[in-house]
Amino acid sequence: MPAVRTDWTVEMLDALPDDGNRYEIIDGELFVTPAPSDTHQLVALELAIRLHSYLRPSSIARVLHSPADVRREDRRRNRVQPDVFVVRLADGQRPPYPFDLSDLLLAAEVESPSNRLYDYQTKRRLYLTNGVPEYWIISPEARTFARWRGTSDDAELLTAQLEWRPDGMLEPFVIDIPEFFDDALG
Repeated sequence: MPAVRTDWTVEMLDALPDDGNRYEIIDGELFVTPAPSDTHQLVALELAIRLHSYLRPSSIARVLHSPADVRREDRRRNRVQPDVFVVRLADGQRPPYPFDLSDLLLAAEVESPSNRLYDYQTKRRLYLTNGVPEYWIISPEARTFARWRGTSDDAELLTAQLEWRPDGMLEPFVIDIPEFFDDALG
């Protein structure tokens, strides 16, 4: 018997039980990942804290973390939750929630050992083809950051330092990568 494909909607996701898994949909296709590990959460938190300290004095952007909804054009059939992301402010105000992919200046995912292809292919393509100017995947295991700055851009694999400067910021955001992982996981 052929598999039945369900065209998932946000309303269907909202009806699912809260079982600790993360449910996301892209163009009606359901993606399920298990609850994040403590390592995953520590790395995501460390990044969010550092981005918050960098962005808070400005009126350029704000950092958020999952669970928080980000959608694209067909808002009924698309909902993702980046681990950490930066939302552009307009006149010092956040855009309406749930955020649109075009509102993001940065999306970052902590590598999911259960489904690396989802982070490295599906989500990368989704973010970069929908106007997110920069995408990072953080690997706690390898202690690296992979960075893309466009759909035709090859990944940069960063092991020593990461610099990011969104438009309007005078100074760059800088991460000493070994120190970052020591702080997050040490």
